[in-house]
Amino acid sequence: MPNPHLSILVVDDAKFSSAIIGRALSQAGYQDVRFATSAAEALRNLEERPASVLLADWLMPEMDGLELTGRVRQLDEAAEHYTYIVLLTGKEGENVLSEAFDRGVDDFISKSSMNEQLLPRVFAADRLCNTLQRLLHENALLVQNIASLEERNLVDPLTGLGNTRYLKQKLADSLRQVESRGGAMCYMMIGLQGVDELISSHGTQFYTELLRSVARRLQQLVRPLDVLVSLDDRHFALITLLDDLHECAPSSFKRLHEGLNLKAFKTSEGFISLKAGFAVVGLDSKALPLEQQQLLDVAARLLPEAHASGRVTAVRLPRP
Repeated sequence: MPNPHLSILVVDDAKFSSAIIGRALSQAGYQDVRFATSAAEALRNLEERPASVLLADWLMPEMDGLELTGRVRQLDEAAEHYTYIVLLTGKEGENVLSEAFDRGVDDFISKSSMNEQLLPRVFAADRLCNTLQRLLHENALLVQNIASLEERNLVDPLTGLGNTRYLKQKLADSLRQVESRGGAMCYMMIGLQGVDELISSHGTQFYTELLRSVARRLQQLVRPLDVLVSLDDRHFALITLLDDLHECAPSSFKRLHEGLNLKAFKTSEGFISLKAGFAVVGLDSKALPLEQQQLLDVAARLLPEAHASGRVTAVRLPRP
């Protein structure tokens, strides 16, 4: 049974031809049939309300059926819709039809066989449109679900630590806590050195193993309420809340520094020693309000100095 609510747009500059098509569609039970006498008028119609099926004459003045097809496909892309396009043509030949299919046309009706071909072609389009629209809808839902999962993804799959998105959430929470309740906050950026050389010598699989070992050791060294995250394959970050800004000093993180720099890691390639730089930025309510990115940028600028000195490099905001 045809779908009486199938949206059909007929585009033909010949009113007599449009009348014949309209009468046949009406008698077949289709109720939502619109008419346009030019391609420009058809495009205006489609911008106001998309159609499921477009029946258009191939040869029209100003813009022919192939040009119209290209414009309709642009509208479809913007609206996440699919219009099933059928051209009415007197043209014959495989080359002509092949070109039209390449341009996005779905089907043809020969004008010489209009009476025999019109309704069967529309019935076929009717069945396909229902499937196409359902697939488009399901695809849109899938894209939304993927985006939603991405938004909720807060874990680095390699180390099991929080990721950059998680860090930004926790930074926002920590800054609000310092502003409302007082105390101080330290943000630490940890950078592993010699990563390229390690990968070159032992391979990426080994480095993945090593990175997991570093993450596990850091988890053992930090306090239970500290926030430890993995920024990328050579940087970690830590947020810790303190009672007083003076506690945000290099000596407070000596255990962490020595835990990575003085104790080798047991791996499948034997014991491997690492060098890691520690850049610490401390602040209290006097430094607020402060944008997260400013804090991250200060730590990133400090890290090369920490690498060069081999010590924990720390600053407090605002700087004296």
